[in-house]
Parts: sequence; structure tokens; C-alpha cells
Amino acid sequence: MAQAILLQDVDALGERGQAIDVSPGYLRNYLIPRKLAQPATAGALVEAQRRRETAERADKARAEREAQAAGLLSKTVITIHQRAGEDGKLFGSVGAKEIVDALRDARDLRIDRRKVRLEQPLRELGTFMVEIELADDTVASVKTIISEEK
Repeated sequence: MAQAILLQDVDALGERGQAIDVSPGYLRNYLIPRKLAQPATAGALVEAQRRRETAERADKARAEREAQAAGLLSKTVITIHQRAGEDGKLFGSVGAKEIVDALRDARDLRIDRRKVRLEQPLRELGTFMVEIELADDTVASVKTIISEEK
């Protein structure tokens, strides 16, 4: 058996950076030509360990930033002014783009509009809790007030 370090995730073998045992022919004829793995030398093993530790630190820092942003968003109240009829129905609607623009103006946060969880656009005056997906399982609720434009 030959040892190899995976350069990419490979189904049924392992994840990127992991040291695995494979047959020498499989390594030489399949994994190396497709740039899926490299032979596991002492230096390559040390380098793979260093990359794995760096990736873990980056993931931890990203998770902390996402948690901080979620806390900030949970405290945020945004107000969007729209024209409306006498019955409280909007002339148009408020969608994810308007919510993201209001958050950018209020907190200077850059959020992808696809992360805003709206089943359908908001079409009436009132107060709504809009959920925004930040990370893997981090969701923040932003209080959104839609008021009549004067």
C-alpha cells in the first residue's frame, strides 16, 4: 500500500488534506494524473497538517464573525417607506433587494439577497420579522417596519 495526501475531496476515500492508504497503481494511474492526490512524503505530510490547521482557524474566525453579525442583525430595526393605498396595501412590494439595501444603509453590512428568507414579497404596511441566513445554521431575525411614504 502507498500513502497519499488528498488534494480534493474524493468520494469513498476521504476529504481534502487527509492522508490515506491506496494501492500504488491507483495512486499512479488515477489519483495523480487527475490531480486528486499527491504521494505522501514527510514534507507533504507536514504541509498538509499545516494547511488543515490554517483552515480550522479560518473556519473558527468566520464562525465568530457570523455570530457577531447575527447579534448585530438581531438588534437591528429597519424602516422602509413605500407608497400605499388607503387600505394599507402597497403599490408594489418589498422584496429581498429592498431589505438588503436597507440593511446596507443602516449597518453597512453586505448581505447576499438570496440569504433573505421571504416566502413571498411583503405587500402591505406593518411590522414583520424577516429571517436572514448567515452561515451554516446561523439565522438572524431583523425587525422590518414598512411605513407609508409621505
